[in-house]
Amino acid sequence: MIDHVRDLASVRDATDRLLTAAAELNNDSTAEPSRLPGWTRGHVLAHLARNADALVNVLAGRPMYVSAEARDADIERDAPRALAEQLADVRQSAARFQGEAARPADWSRTVELRNGVTDSASRVPFRRWVEVELHHVDLGIGYELEDLPEEFVQREIAFLAARFSGHKDVPPTRITDGTHAWSTGRAGEPEVTVSGPAPDVVGWLAGRRDGAALKTEGGLLPALPPL
Repeated sequence: MIDHVRDLASVRDATDRLLTAAAELNNDSTAEPSRLPGWTRGHVLAHLARNADALVNVLAGRPMYVSAEARDADIERDAPRALAEQLADVRQSAARFQGEAARPADWSRTVELRNGVTDSASRVPFRRWVEVELHHVDLGIGYELEDLPEEFVQREIAFLAARFSGHKDVPPTRITDGTHAWSTGRAGEPEVTVSGPAPDVVGWLAGRRDGAALKTEGGLLPALPPL
């Protein structure tokens, strides 16, 4: 059972960690490249703010974004801002998300995200948690996959394994961190077993690491489609 209230608390904690760390930046370092190709740290911060507002839309029953083009244009518009403005926007948009999530609602209802993707409203806080944690890593300011909360890592691995489950381009695959195991890819008996530390597993699944630190048995490391 998804505990959206507990996840909202985790989102608050993760946002506080990110804001505290990002406050050590300056205007010059905000304009430097992040770990995401083509994006500066300013792009990452702008995306985090606009994503919070987009998830407010989702919870309120409105389209997540007006369009893909409008989403991208908003990020490009906001990316060059001064650090103080960036941090205020991330903080204020996070508060708007928490405020919308505090409204009485049916958390079992189905909501629509981008590209026609649907999910339970109760999973929206976890989706926001994913955005905050992974983009904190993407900022490249000392927060690494190894620093992610253990509960988050386990849940994100399970979430991404489920996302690739049934994908025709991913062979039947067993994934293990030595303690837990997950299945993904096409249906059938696992052709490949992928094993390694949980941070490397989640990094590979989330497109943050190339999987070089992982071990494979039964075949090559599967090439994963873009998220």
